[in-house]
Amino acid sequence: MKQFKLKSLLSAIAILSVLASCQKDNKVIVNPPAATSGVYVLNQGNFNANNSTLSFYDYATKSTTSDMFSAANGTKLGDTGNDAKIYGSKMYIVVNVSSTVEVVNVKTAKSIKQIKLFNGAVARQPRYVVFNKNKAYISSYDGTVAVMDTTTLAIEKYITVGRNPEQMVVSNGKLYVANSGGLSFGNPDKTVSVIDLNTLTETKKIEVIANPSSMAADSYGNVYVLSNGDYATILPGITIIDNTTDAVKTQSPTLGSAHANSILVDGDFAYFLMSDKKVLVYNVKTQTVAKASFITDGTVITTPYSIAYDSTTGEVFVTDAKDYASNGELFAFDKDGKKEYSITTGINPGAIVLVNK
Repeated sequence: MKQFKLKSLLSAIAILSVLASCQKDNKVIVNPPAATSGVYVLNQGNFNANNSTLSFYDYATKSTTSDMFSAANGTKLGDTGNDAKIYGSKMYIVVNVSSTVEVVNVKTAKSIKQIKLFNGAVARQPRYVVFNKNKAYISSYDGTVAVMDTTTLAIEKYITVGRNPEQMVVSNGKLYVANSGGLSFGNPDKTVSVIDLNTLTETKKIEVIANPSSMAADSYGNVYVLSNGDYATILPGITIIDNTTDAVKTQSPTLGSAHANSILVDGDFAYFLMSDKKVLVYNVKTQTVAKASFITDGTVITTPYSIAYDSTTGEVFVTDAKDYASNGELFAFDKDGKKEYSITTGINPGAIVLVNK
């Protein structure tokens, strides 16, 4: 049976669950960049196994802590950690099945506050977090985006969007939300919600390729939406939205000969994790493929799972989920696409977070 990427298909696993009842040594040592002190990797663990972990690689000591959160707090992180991002001096860790957001100190991973996202006794199942002007926006599978004040850490409002929202992106004073509908297996959503960040209301929905999940935006007015399709008749694809008019500019099933699974944009370039296990580099200014494969030294990644970019060094980081059941691996490549080092992570390393000094 074909294996699919857990991060983009956790919803499919969840619906099956509903129907049924969903460190080690470095291999190469390098001199760390001056601006960065280390890198966190949020490991999802196995669905419903309560074994999410937070790995940390320290550039100064060149050592890896396999579970920084547990070491700092004496307790487990929770079930299916899905996203982690830094805003100010805090890191926000979204734990999907536990339906919590752990807010921790960036330097120590010591818990500052745990926010429970429930509607009464029903778990909202949070997925991703983004930030804008001292607000955190958290998408949840119950069809809402929570608005959190990053000073008080209080939830101020829930905004209703589409079905089972996934990633979000802030662009041109608006929040774009990918409504996947992934829990309705065979009947995905096919919209992106647009939220006005001044009024905190949904102003429209934009139709895209079915089951949108991953998003990014560039400085040229483009919002990129990657969709998974319906795993049957509708193929995965990419939609590009104009952030001024909110009109769809282009739609395409592929970039080159493969489907894109994840995207990040930094400056004039977008980096795509592709279904052919390559990292494709796309020039967002010219809207052309710059490199069919960023990796130039022949390094093979079994199951590319998440990606990050260090704009101060040009380094690209890619995690490998291996077989989705055993420990994964984080690879660091220099700006020329050559492997610098790799570290062992936990199971299903789904988010990479760079920590500045």
